[in-house]
Amino acid sequence: MEQITSTEFKSELLTEARASLGLAVPLAVAQVAQSSIPVVNSVMMGLLGTQNLAAGALGAITFITLLAAGVGILSAGGGALAAEAFGAKDIDRVCRITAQGLWLAAAMSLPSMLVLWNCDSILPLLGQEESNVVLTGSYLHALVWGLPAAIGFLYLKEVAAAINFPQFGTVIIVVSLLLNGPANYVLMFGFLGFPALGLAGIGWGTTLIYWVSFLASVSMIYLHPKSRDYKLFRYVHQFDKEIFVKIIQIGWPMGIESGMVMGQFTIMAWLMGKLGTATLAGHEIASQISDIFLTIPTGISYATMTRVGQMMGEKNHQGAIKAVFVNFAFSLLFALFVALGFELFSSSLAALYLDINNPDNAVAIIRATSFLKLAGVSIIFYSIRFIGLGALLGLQDTRVPMLINILIFWGVGMGGGYLMAITLGWGGIGLWYGIILAPAISGIILMVRFYLVNLGKIADSEKATEHSLSVIFAKEEKL
Repeated sequence: MEQITSTEFKSELLTEARASLGLAVPLAVAQVAQSSIPVVNSVMMGLLGTQNLAAGALGAITFITLLAAGVGILSAGGGALAAEAFGAKDIDRVCRITAQGLWLAAAMSLPSMLVLWNCDSILPLLGQEESNVVLTGSYLHALVWGLPAAIGFLYLKEVAAAINFPQFGTVIIVVSLLLNGPANYVLMFGFLGFPALGLAGIGWGTTLIYWVSFLASVSMIYLHPKSRDYKLFRYVHQFDKEIFVKIIQIGWPMGIESGMVMGQFTIMAWLMGKLGTATLAGHEIASQISDIFLTIPTGISYATMTRVGQMMGEKNHQGAIKAVFVNFAFSLLFALFVALGFELFSSSLAALYLDINNPDNAVAIIRATSFLKLAGVSIIFYSIRFIGLGALLGLQDTRVPMLINILIFWGVGMGGGYLMAITLGWGGIGLWYGIILAPAISGIILMVRFYLVNLGKIADSEKATEHSLSVIFAKEEKL
């Protein structure tokens, strides 16, 4: 009997591994391509010089923070709800969730755009160099117009994953990535009749790519055989207050969490700027490269959320545990491999951004090399955190994880990083120690919470089953 049970368990794990990989691989590829867009931007900023790279970094991290807040609400609310509805085979509800998420994406874009437009008035108050602020403002005044399209596209990518159609986002993002570099180059240096816009040209090029991505995603969902029969946009002209509010109720904690966590990195970038342009440039290089490799655990995290959500729709709590276990193994193995690569090839990676033969770049490259080695360690802990967070999102458990992450990332990460970097005088290395500590503590707590919350749901399910059986038996006895 034990032999049969063990064989069945292994078979179930293999089945889950195939299902999870079917989601994780295209989602991870999409994440890589998506995160490569700001990386390509940073490389091209480097062509304009260290100051443009530093100024662009300030604008990029601010934009990504606001984008993460909007997408966090829609992923946790709309994405998790859509996955659960699909697992329960309620396609009509999936369509309603899709429509209300788009309404919410449009509503959230407006205040974020207002903040981005006025960043050149805010940054001087935070101690940034005036020459950097002028360049950052020109970049954000162009990039701001791409925010609604970016939020809308990333939300539709989550809905597509919920209906087991993650490949569509992969194709669109990869094509957009291929177009991003040429568009930036033309607008940066002025070709084909366009003026040379410098750093602002990169902002306009990226805005164009975001709109191409969004419109292509709408077209593909509407026309592709894999999704067109669902008619996901059938209710886009209707406002459904119940679902709209439900998305906000589930998603707002993750929107705040994403914004606050990314806000920590924004503050980190500002503090790096106070430590000098070379330190900021080195930090931007390390952050951009680590962000590329973090996209794989992020994609696996989205797959975890989707699989857990689908399992909840099927009332299969044990299946949710297997999904988390399988995705955790995939993510951790990848992170360990990347950390080793960062340790061995940090100098070569830094040289991708700045000319090592230019003496003006020497200090920035030294900083980037040191930061990259620490970034490799942080990826290990972030991979654990992402799986724990994805698992809890699949359970639609968002408020406690929000509090956990805010307290840890701002208390330990930001507070500890500031103490080590500024108070103790360790410089940028101290800030990176804070970046490592926060996900290490958060990841462990989130994984433990998933296990406890899921156990509670199993107990509730068993009680509900027992109650239903007792009612049936009572009716039979009366008969």
